[in-house]
Amino acid sequence: MKKKLTIKTLKKAAQDFCDKESTYSNKDLYGVTDGKAVGTYIEHKFQKYLDENYEYEKGSSAKGIDLPSDDILTDIKVTSIKQPQSSCPFKDAKQKIFGLGYNILVFVYEKTDDPERGTAILDFLSCSFLEKGRTADYTTTYRIR
Repeated sequence: MKKKLTIKTLKKAAQDFCDKESTYSNKDLYGVTDGKAVGTYIEHKFQKYLDENYEYEKGSSAKGIDLPSDDILTDIKVTSIKQPQSSCPFKDAKQKIFGLGYNILVFVYEKTDDPERGTAILDFLSCSFLEKGRTADYTTTYRIR
């Protein structure tokens, strides 16, 4: 029987996933330079990993958050260290001051292609969990204080 996903088990699962994936030679990502495609691939692979091991409410594009249950309420972001995402997730000034209202799980990777094998390695350099109370814009809140 699968265990129920909690914030604590989510953090552990994310770290285990990063450790495992950092040594995996991936043929599907060889030659891929589109960061959005890599991010989507990793998000789906992580959700599959969660689905195999935990019981949880799955998100949808309509809900906009990857793990929408009230006790988890976390969105997953994947970005390259070489070209970090620069898109601003804030919908309005209120979110910039008080936060997004949900947690964020951020995976930061460095991708290396191996032409001899025709594979790619994603070395996960960081896996961070940001609590919803810490998702406000630093500069905005610093200046207000």
